[in-house]
This record gives sequence, structure tokens and C-alpha cells, in this order.
Amino acid sequence: MRKTIIRMLLSLLIVCAVFAAGVVIFTRQPPFGKAPRGQRLERIEKSPNYKNGRFQNLEDTPDLAEGANMLTVLWSFLFNKTPRQVPIDSIPSVKTDLHQLNADTNALVWFGHSSYFMQVDGKKFLVDPVFNGHASPVSFTTKSFAGTKGYHVADMPRIDYLVITHDHWDHLDYNTVKHLQPKVGRVICPLGVGAHLEYWGYPPEKIVELDWHESTALADGFSLRATPARHFSGRGFKRNGTLWASFVLNTPTQRIFIGGDSGYGTHFSQIGEQYGPFDLAILEDGQYHPYWIYIHTLPEQVLLAAKDLGAKRVLPVHNSKFSLAMHAWDDPLIKIAEANAATGLPLLTPMIGEPVYIQDTTQVFTRWWEGVN
Repeated sequence: MRKTIIRMLLSLLIVCAVFAAGVVIFTRQPPFGKAPRGQRLERIEKSPNYKNGRFQNLEDTPDLAEGANMLTVLWSFLFNKTPRQVPIDSIPSVKTDLHQLNADTNALVWFGHSSYFMQVDGKKFLVDPVFNGHASPVSFTTKSFAGTKGYHVADMPRIDYLVITHDHWDHLDYNTVKHLQPKVGRVICPLGVGAHLEYWGYPPEKIVELDWHESTALADGFSLRATPARHFSGRGFKRNGTLWASFVLNTPTQRIFIGGDSGYGTHFSQIGEQYGPFDLAILEDGQYHPYWIYIHTLPEQVLLAAKDLGAKRVLPVHNSKFSLAMHAWDDPLIKIAEANAATGLPLLTPMIGEPVYIQDTTQVFTRWWEGVN
């Protein structure tokens, strides 16, 4: 009996060891990127936002709300079915030919979730592109919704500035950015994220990494400044080895806030006071839950953030492509539209691929999500 138990324990240990080795090998594949080291790490360690071996938020930011734990969240995600979490119907979209877009047109084209193209005052920007059909390390999980995969790297014109807000899988995709590299003039990203991009073949001279409140001059009349966000980072088991950020884009005619991912916090009013007001604020509205309220914004909080920023118009993103939270796929758009009835803020809700004309304050958008199951 004793020998049988020992054999069983040894077999279990071998299985565990093989599994652990497999995980290590898997996480060393190129899509997981590289941790910052050398001069990049030295610069990170000098950042006022880096303490005790990791980047910190400005405010105390627990991973989960009081009363929740990872076991609770995992159980809810796996076994408490959320109605309509993934749409049955195909998401409606249009296809705008970005190669043929008039050079004098100031326009934004959203690709679903947090990926979008902007042409402003003659310069082309691409933010957090994810065109691979999923938002995870493995292709069979977190798949894009039907109808949201109409844009690919081949559809992108030459990009003057690729902007990455942080290194999560739904914002930084290995295949997408690797194939984009010949088209990209320069990359602007938060501290440490450049380690991934350099590992994936981007020349160091193309990469600009910014700490919060640092700014880089682009072309004449253009600048991009990294500003705080309330979130976290990481592509593997270690969190917060790279920085996450929002950005303030100044052009000759526009001031645009690129929100990235963030929970609601005092940083929005501070950014509004220091760098606002904004002609347009692009803010996350989706993949939220009361469990993780500190790191993702609820729909009604999106409007509060827009007010804090002094935004004249707001474009809600981070929705309609991936299911990363326990809410119906169209909940973000329904709830923000309902909440906005009391505020009357110009709310931009384009279909995927539908051009938003940045200087056209009279442009009207349909509630395209209504009637989509």
C-alpha cells in the first residue's frame, strides 16, 4: 500500500513538473515579449512611478473590490452565465478605404474594442491595433465577435505614429504590430513597453518611451504627452513591470485625449486642469464589473471622466469586439446612452469602420446596436 502511494505521489510530481516546464516553454514564445533590461530598466528604476520593483498607480488601486477574490471572480466567469455576453448576430460594420482617404480630411475610424486610426492635420496615427481575431495568448480563446474582423494590416496606409497605451493582449498584439513594422514611422509607448517592440524587430531609433507627464515633439505643431491612468500591465505572470498610460495629443487644430484603459480617479480632473480642455476624449467603456471597479470605468463614470477632462465630445471604446467581462455585449453602449440623456454631452457612437469627421460637430450616429442579438 505504501509503495502504491509513493508511486502515485511520484507520478503526480512528474505530471506537475512536466506541466510547469510546459508553461515555462510556452511563456517564452515571442508573443509574450521581453521584460525591460539594461539601460531601459535603469531608466524605469529612476521613475517616480516605479517603487518596490513595479510601477504604481497614483491612488491606492486594489486589484478587486472589497468582498471579492480571484476564486469568486473565476467561479462567476466560468459558471454564472451572463445572458448575451457574446452576440449571436454579426456586428454591423462598414469598410472605409483608408488608402484613399483625402489627405486634408480629419477623420477617425474605429476598428472595435480599443483599436482606431486617426488622420489629423495631415498626420496618420494608429492606436492599439489588434487585428488577429483574438485577445489572448491562444487563438481559441477570447475570439473577436462575428463581423469585427474586417480590417487587417494590409488595410492600413503608412502610419506616421503608432501609439500603444499598455502591453495587455487586447491592446498590444504581436502578429499585428510585427507585420505593421515596415509601415510605421515611429512608435510612442509607455516606459518598458519598448522592450517588447524591440524584441519583435522594431529598431530602437523608432521607439519613444514616455513616463507620465513626459512629452515628445512629433512634427511641427504636433506633440504627444503620456499622462496617468489607473490600471496595470503585464503579458504573463508578473504584473506592472511596464507602465500603462493615457495620452494627450496636440495638433495644429486639435487637442485629443487618448484614454487607454483606466478606472475612474482623480487623475482625470488633474489632466483636465493641466492639459485640457479637449476637443475629443476617447475613453474606455466596456469590460467593466463592480468586482474590478478600480481598474475599469463604469459607463456613468465615463461621462464623469469626460466632464473632468473638459471634453467637448466623447467617443466610448473598449467594447463591441471581445468579451472580457460579465456583462451583455451591448451593455456599455446602452448604459452610456441612457446616462448621457441627463448630461447631453455629444456622444460619438460610430459603427466599426464608419468615419468620424473630427471637426464636424453636426455629424449624427445611429444606435446601430439596437436590434442586434
